[in-house]
Amino acid sequence: MSETKDTGALGEKIVTVLKTIYDPEIPVDIYELGLIYDVFVNEDMDVKILMTLTTPNCPVAESLPMEVEEKVKSLDEVKSAVVEITFDPPWTQDLMSEEAKLELGML
Repeated sequence: MSETKDTGALGEKIVTVLKTIYDPEIPVDIYELGLIYDVFVNEDMDVKILMTLTTPNCPVAESLPMEVEEKVKSLDEVKSAVVEITFDPPWTQDLMSEEAKLELGML
């Protein structure tokens, strides 16, 4: 009997990892900031993360995606991880969670 792979559970673990990565300029994690647009996990446990940055010339434009990729790859279940940066749609404060807005005094 073959083992069924639970991509949903892995997706939840990935979100937990993403919530440990903070934008260095804003004291809120990148997930709550709304920088993560989507997380894809296939049956082979290959992961693709679609994310954005607050601005195209963000000072961490090079290092932040690499940090995301490395931390996601560190999960035992993940076979491979790729981070794709997009600016469509552009990031706005509307993408932030209520928790992030509260943390930043915007509520």
